[in-house]
Amino acid sequence: MADSLVIIPTYNEKENIEKIIRKVFSLTYPFDILIVDDGSPDGTAQIVKSLQQEYPESLHLEERKGKLGLGTAYIHGFNWALKNHYEFIFEMDADFSHNPEDLIHLLDACKNGADMVIGSRYIKGVNVVNWPMNRVLMSYFASGYVRLITGIKIQDATAGFICYRRKVLETIPLDKIKFVGYAFQIEMKFTAIQYGFKVVEIPIIFTDRTAGVSKMSTRIFREAFFGVIQMKLNSFFRNYKTS
Repeated sequence: MADSLVIIPTYNEKENIEKIIRKVFSLTYPFDILIVDDGSPDGTAQIVKSLQQEYPESLHLEERKGKLGLGTAYIHGFNWALKNHYEFIFEMDADFSHNPEDLIHLLDACKNGADMVIGSRYIKGVNVVNWPMNRVLMSYFASGYVRLITGIKIQDATAGFICYRRKVLETIPLDKIKFVGYAFQIEMKFTAIQYGFKVVEIPIIFTDRTAGVSKMSTRIFREAFFGVIQMKLNSFFRNYKTS
């Protein structure tokens, strides 16, 4: 078994799922993959099951009933990863907006002293390809808003391309992480920093999907906007000391 697990949540990703799986398995470093599928009606899970015959030891599938949200998919994946003794746990999208080759760069940064490594679109300018300008501006200024409200210094607070050391996910009480969209990504970074973990950003180039449909919605945006304020207020009443 590999020491590194890439968690990929899916909902209707049949155009991308086989390609992303094969790309990860083609890398020079051995990664295992966990697909967390939220009952995709387009047959995403069936494609994964067929590929499991080819990769029986390294490709894993967890199926959930219904579209339950990105945050809960990752929490499900985190708990599975801890149960199965992985040392490095990754978040990555299925749609190639995150370049799988950057997994190795995130892993290297973790092995060189970081506890949580963020693949950042904004640490060196704006490295986004094929996104409409309104999405770029919304994402960029959302991170500025997070820095203003929370005081954390992360340049790409909503980033979803991340490597965690096992100890981070063992320490954070995952059952208390409640947000499901972009606010989930913000909450995980904020909480890791509050616990004193070393969180670093490395530059990546983010490329908008060319196949499938974006899951972004106004509900997710509202959750992030108002959730950041609530998260900061709640932090005044939480004990972030590790046992």
